[in-house]
Amino acid sequence: MKKLKNRYLSLDVFRGMDVALMIIVNSPGNGDLSYGPLKHAVWNDFTLTDLVFPTFLFVVGNAMSFSIKKYETMGDGAFLKKVLKRFVIIFLLGFLMYWFPFFENGHLKPIAETRIFGVLQRIALCYLFASLLIHYFKTKSVLIFSAIALIGYHIILLVFGDLTLTGNAVLKLDKLLIGADHMYHGNGGVAFDPEGLLSTLPAIVNVIAGYFTGKFIQKNGQNYETIAKLMIVGCLLVFAGLAWDLLLPINKKLWTSSFVLLTSGIDLFVIAILVYLLDMSKAVKWTYFFEVFGKNTLFIYLLSELFIISLAEISVKGTNAYTWIADNIFIAFAGDYNGSFLFALWIMLTCWFVGYIMDKKGIYIKV
Repeated sequence: MKKLKNRYLSLDVFRGMDVALMIIVNSPGNGDLSYGPLKHAVWNDFTLTDLVFPTFLFVVGNAMSFSIKKYETMGDGAFLKKVLKRFVIIFLLGFLMYWFPFFENGHLKPIAETRIFGVLQRIALCYLFASLLIHYFKTKSVLIFSAIALIGYHIILLVFGDLTLTGNAVLKLDKLLIGADHMYHGNGGVAFDPEGLLSTLPAIVNVIAGYFTGKFIQKNGQNYETIAKLMIVGCLLVFAGLAWDLLLPINKKLWTSSFVLLTSGIDLFVIAILVYLLDMSKAVKWTYFFEVFGKNTLFIYLLSELFIISLAEISVKGTNAYTWIADNIFIAFAGDYNGSFLFALWIMLTCWFVGYIMDKKGIYIKV
């Protein structure tokens, strides 16, 4: 726990907005009754929800553009120790979250059936590789890596499989290296991990895009020219992503190269708007709600997931507390879709309130 110094308001708000939306889409009272934009695309295609995770990676890279300055003064040994420690902590937190509540019917839940890769694990891996690339290689080399990663991933997907749920190269590699029992089974019971090993490669580029965006803003200042350039590049990336979609469909679960360009372009637009509103126009009266999420991001995300899991583990009248509360309080009061959405808001606001108390007490948990 430590005090925060010299916070970057646009980054805190951007990160906070993303976490708030992430909690909402992860906790519908009834997933079948969620509004369309709050559901992931079934396979190919794109929804608002599909933007949440790549945006989180983008803001991880954006934050790195500030923290990397400290690393440059360290020796290689201290740098590696810092980065590896953060990688291990985030990865283990993700794994333990999937293993939680650890016991089932009085016995320790078998690790052999626990999912290994997931959201936090992907964040950890992307942070690790992006940090190493940015620290040890020049800008040109990192950009060349990004291009090779996206083009190479496209080729790998086409050469070593097809683009279906059961025949793609991501699935084949995960089955080979980690086994179906350690994978996500939320696609109609099919073992397929949307945070698989192979699809982590293009996801690294989302972090790199966020890093160079942060560096660009710092170097050029917060002004109209900077905003215009961010929007122009954002427009070009969105156009390139939509054009690439003709050859390789935009697909969040496969994290296709076209998906990386589209989401990075949208994120550039959003950060440009926030820089204008918050840093130039000083329209900050509405920001505190999201700042609460942005200041304790990892803790609040973990809290939301553990809250959901805990509710699902509590038996209530033949079902679990999660479903009972959603059905008998929110959906019974507001109807199917509105009730499901209000339940998600309740989860999000409960987590926000914990973050609010922490902020008022000056408690900020970092890894």
